[in-house]
Amino acid sequence: MTALQAVASTRLYRMIADQIATRIKAGDFPAGGRLPAERELAEQLQVSRASVREALIALEIEGYVEVRVGTGVFVNALREDGQYQEPPQAPARADGTEATDIGPFDLLETRLLIEPECAALAAQKASPAQIAAIRAAHEGMSLTESPSEHDRAFHSAIGAACGNAALAAAISHIWHLSTLSPVFHRLEEHFVTTKVWSEAQQEHERILAAIVDRDPIRARHAMHDHLVGILARLREDFGNVGIR
Repeated sequence: MTALQAVASTRLYRMIADQIATRIKAGDFPAGGRLPAERELAEQLQVSRASVREALIALEIEGYVEVRVGTGVFVNALREDGQYQEPPQAPARADGTEATDIGPFDLLETRLLIEPECAALAAQKASPAQIAAIRAAHEGMSLTESPSEHDRAFHSAIGAACGNAALAAAISHIWHLSTLSPVFHRLEEHFVTTKVWSEAQQEHERILAAIVDRDPIRARHAMHDHLVGILARLREDFGNVGIR
């Protein structure tokens, strides 16, 4: 009796990337040329621009294209061996499974669903020691060259202060998945600048103030606005021509 084969779940952005890579290899998009605008690709493929954005970043990681922020996305030439480059090895979680196929916008949209409520709960339930930990993580962002570490510490401290262990664990897991996503890391490399960190720090300040004031409604809105801001910054145009 023939055994059933496991069914792989392929992310949408991965399917889009594979389609574009096939066309690049076929010569439809010549080396050195600019790819069509994100909006045009999204309309042709009948998908969201966020999925196209993730696909283009995946293609850059694999060597097919070069993203030039402020200019556009350009097709790379083949290497001397006739290849582009091997896809990077996916980092593994402790249980041996891979999490790199989860797109950054899926992760951020999940955070948007749960972290605002977590901030509201923290405003109601955080102990003085937990508020001190949130404050220390916030203040650490301005004192270090590694703001991302303190950014994660800030959100984790709010999770720990919400009074719900399951919710705190969910937030921690989503952040862990983000660290295993090369697409997420490359997006940050392109768009998370010193100016962006400054904006995030100001947003953190408003979240912290609401929690200190024990104002759950304000804390919820401040966290929501912060995460919407992150989404907007990561969706900024690659170039000035034809990308909007």
